[in-house]
Parts: sequence; structure tokens; C-alpha cells
Amino acid sequence: MSRAAGIPEAKLADLNRWRDSEAFSPIERLVLDYAESLTETPVIHRPDLQDALRQHFSEKQLVELTTGIVWENFRARFNRAYDVKAQGFSDGAYCVLPERHPPLST
Repeated sequence: MSRAAGIPEAKLADLNRWRDSEAFSPIERLVLDYAESLTETPVIHRPDLQDALRQHFSEKQLVELTTGIVWENFRARFNRAYDVKAQGFSDGAYCVLPERHPPLST
């Protein structure tokens, strides 16, 4: 599978090392940093990160981005709570496990 949802294979392959990968733009790294911060338990509120995001996205876009991130986090946690198993829809696709890193400085 060379592409999933329009995402280049290089990005899928490098997702677990997005901080160091040249496959991601600075804005994509900022978004991934935001996604990680919202996925932490407890959630890490970083006003500096939100300020940096506001330089690239409108408030409406940030609401949509945040909603997408937290919705996927909700689904993942809900599936764990009810032991929902994979349904085979992404067999053969990438499933990159995240590595723990300190937040990027902005």
C-alpha cells in the first residue's frame, strides 16, 4: 500500500520519528506536537503551542483540528474500555506506535 488517505508513504513510515523526519513540514510538526499534548494523561495545556498554531490557523480551523484529535482519542479509549478488536479494515497498512518525547519548544 503506497498511500493511505492521501498521506505519502514516507510520512507514514516516519510517523514514529516525526520530530526528526524531513518528511514533515514545520507546521505538520507543530500539529503533531499538539496532537501528542492533547493525548497525554492528564492533557497538557500549552498556551505557547496554541499561540504558535494561531499563527497558521484560524480559530475555526483550530476548533476543527482539536475536535478531530480529541474525537480519535475518545474512540481509542472507548474501544479499549469495551475491548473492541480490529475489524481488519487496515490489514497490511501502517500501524506506527508512538515514541515518548519531550514537547518541541515553540
